[in-house]
Amino acid sequence: MASSSVMSNKAERWSLAGATALVTGGSKGIGHAIVEELAGFGARVHTCSRNTAELEACRRRWAEKGLVVTVSVCDVSMGADRERLMETVKATFDGKLDILVNNAGQVFIKPAAECAAEDYSHLMATNLESSFHLNQLAHPPP
Repeated sequence: MASSSVMSNKAERWSLAGATALVTGGSKGIGHAIVEELAGFGARVHTCSRNTAELEACRRRWAEKGLVVTVSVCDVSMGADRERLMETVKATFDGKLDILVNNAGQVFIKPAAECAAEDYSHLMATNLESSFHLNQLAHPPP
């Protein structure tokens, strides 16, 4: 059937060999899938999560699959953590970062009317401020 040859041609055509990537929130969900796809296409990937145990379990599974993924603990809602993350990424990839996926995010788990100002601030720091700041940090200086 033609569809199987299309799939094999796609796999042969796409390569990210030599590329480097940072994916935030890569220990579960969509971020986890993005890490595996990028690494599966040959990119060297670094990912982060707040949960050390989840992150280490993922790192072991990726290594068993032969995927090149490095990890570090980071709470992207914290500016100092984001700065440390980018320093780690720069050191890991010798200053080269080709792909940035701002995936980490939070949701309200209660009605918005019941959320305190601190809840909203944390949500915005995680979902909006972190993406903006990481893009700034990833941008090469002029």
